[in-house]
Amino acid sequence: MARTNPLQFVQQVRAEVNKVVWPTRREVLLTTVMVFIMATLTAIFFALVDLAIRGGLQALLGVFG
Repeated sequence: MARTNPLQFVQQVRAEVNKVVWPTRREVLLTTVMVFIMATLTAIFFALVDLAIRGGLQALLGVFG
């Protein structure tokens, strides 16, 4: 593999960065909102599962305890 000098490296990096398609402000906002919604739903789901398991264990231990 041939080594590139620092100037060529910087030029190659700039060329690659120019190929990037950056998201619009609206796309970033929508994606951010969706992440917060999914994180909230996931937290609620696991909280409910935790309550169900805790209640089941307390009932089970109450019967045998």
